[in-house]
Amino acid sequence: MKNGLLLVNLGSPVSPSNADVKAYLKEFLSDQNVVTLPKWFWQPILRGMILPMRTWRSATFYQHMWTKAGSPLTAYTEIMKQKVQQDLPDWDVQYAMNYGQPRIVDVLHEMKDRGDRDIVVLPLFPDYTQSTHDTIIEKVQSSGVATHIIKNFYDEPVYQQILARQIDEAYPKKQYDAVIFSYHGIPMSMVKKGDPYEGECLATTQGVMKYVKQVPSDKVKTVFQSKFGPMPWLKPYLKNYLMELAAMGKRNVLLVTPSFVEDCLETIEENNVQNYQTFKASGGNVFDSVKPMNGSDDFCQFLADLSVKQLRGGGADEPRANA
Repeated sequence: MKNGLLLVNLGSPVSPSNADVKAYLKEFLSDQNVVTLPKWFWQPILRGMILPMRTWRSATFYQHMWTKAGSPLTAYTEIMKQKVQQDLPDWDVQYAMNYGQPRIVDVLHEMKDRGDRDIVVLPLFPDYTQSTHDTIIEKVQSSGVATHIIKNFYDEPVYQQILARQIDEAYPKKQYDAVIFSYHGIPMSMVKKGDPYEGECLATTQGVMKYVKQVPSDKVKTVFQSKFGPMPWLKPYLKNYLMELAAMGKRNVLLVTPSFVEDCLETIEENNVQNYQTFKASGGNVFDSVKPMNGSDDFCQFLADLSVKQLRGGGADEPRANA
């Protein structure tokens, strides 16, 4: 019998085809932890307006970034799984996706059937929010498999030190006017209902900056990106801040994206294409990004150590009956 570790990421379409992207978006945007509107109201809008309009656009983005190994998110998650398995040779390390394949419940049952006795579930998101973690937790609990769930790791010093080193390595290469910590946004309605995400993001920036040696604190700004829909989301918005910087004559920026531990649609297409174009069109010059963890050795070792730490100090969550 072995201990088990299940790494959980967001997910990706099976292929960049319109049909597969539509199926992925339908599952993702039907999640009421993501879009909290009543189903009777939201589903006709989703099926009648959002999916027809958004599918082809998203499919085009996926086609631009697709690799021989598939979606970068999936490929890097596979690399993380392999490296963490090497760091934990006596464990059974697997991964699953919150949306799409492989499914959380299926993989947990497979791990249990193999005899894994203590299973740690580790969502690959440093900061907790309802819109990512609650669905993962619900699916884990619906499996009936007893687990230890790590809900966040933004405040782990080793994680902060790894990110700080990446920033310190990137910053001296050019004369940057600003260093922007950009996090995936969430609706303000979630924050007002008590979601701790905004506070954890701000604490992430502060924690990382304690270890950063090269960057003056007055050059650092925390913003949010990836807004969806007409309702207010966490501000400041990245795109608006980039235009403000260019207008103030600050034309060289370095972007840090702690929400994304691997390159994905938001880093490759949203930032390196759309936000880059916005900044350049506004008069910006240099738009560089600190690479995400992308399966780096030290980050994978951190994930392994964090999982061991969880078993030593944490308790198993009570499983619900199978749905």
